[in-house]
Amino acid sequence: MSEPIRVLVTGAAGQIAYSLLYSIGNGSVFGKDQPIILVLLDITPMMGVLDGVLMELQDCALPLLKDVIATDKEDVAFKDLDVAILVGSMPRRDGMERKDLLKANVKIFKCQGAALEKYAKKSVKVIVVGNPANTNCLTASKSAPSIPKENFSCLTRLDHNRAKAQIALKLGVTSDDVKNVIIWGNHSSTQYPDVSHAKVKLQGKEVGVYDALKDESWLKGEFITTVQQRGAAVIKARKLSSAMSAAKAICDHVRDIWFGTPEGEFVSMGIISDGNPYGVPDDLLYSFPVTIKNKTWKIVEGLTINDFSREKMDLTAKELAEEKETAFEFLSSALAHHFDVTKGSKAEESKCRL
Repeated sequence: MSEPIRVLVTGAAGQIAYSLLYSIGNGSVFGKDQPIILVLLDITPMMGVLDGVLMELQDCALPLLKDVIATDKEDVAFKDLDVAILVGSMPRRDGMERKDLLKANVKIFKCQGAALEKYAKKSVKVIVVGNPANTNCLTASKSAPSIPKENFSCLTRLDHNRAKAQIALKLGVTSDDVKNVIIWGNHSSTQYPDVSHAKVKLQGKEVGVYDALKDESWLKGEFITTVQQRGAAVIKARKLSSAMSAAKAICDHVRDIWFGTPEGEFVSMGIISDGNPYGVPDDLLYSFPVTIKNKTWKIVEGLTINDFSREKMDLTAKELAEEKETAFEFLSSALAHHFDVTKGSKAEESKCRL
């Protein structure tokens, strides 16, 4: 048996975490011979609910779980982490502008980035799920300057899986038969689900998705909007946001970081755009196609980008640049204000704990 790794899940009393924690504890993510110390963080008012989650994890009697720690304290939660899965964020409320959501979350992820910087291992892998995930991830990374930027990624695997599933449903195959779909850009309705490089296995032979489907208008129209708006469709039907599928996508994302991607396959994740070969401005947290080896991602190079794709990729980059500007304007004004008020007030502290 290896040494236990310390894995943090924030927003641990929430519904995504409830679908996620069993898979982490049973070896589906880090392997069947990797013991885990699981750290659960949430805000103080949720500690009663978190105790119930803790009881259930104990009652699962999972042999790989060496310890489970439930806390509302940053110094306990972020200490010596190998992996941080930041699920908790301020949810969007009725009548809330995206800008307001950004402001609320930027504060949380600045705090969590600072906590990673102060307490976690410098080798920690950080996966941001809480929305707006790309900009939250960039904020956390900027707030943890001594942790490599490459160690931060945000979840676009749910969109990736949704795209795979739509193609599989349309062709009457399983989603395992579809590979190399791409999600470019932001985890928002401007994301660009791209299947121009995707392959599907039909009668034992790999063919391009465009050739297999022979339905360009669907692929450039309804397919894209279905994937872009799938989260809203789930909320409309379920009256709750995607939890089971989000948890499955987190598992896929983290497992691929840990064990690498299969030969000849690439996946989508939000990563720092610095030096990318696709003309996306530097210093954005943008979803690209990547391969992963030895826990290190590499952007897939040499993919041809047609005019249709270029336009979509630029549109989502523009949104991310605007989000970044809004977030960082707010951060700098909040920072200026911070020096005028009592340092480290309890109210500020609780905002970091989601």
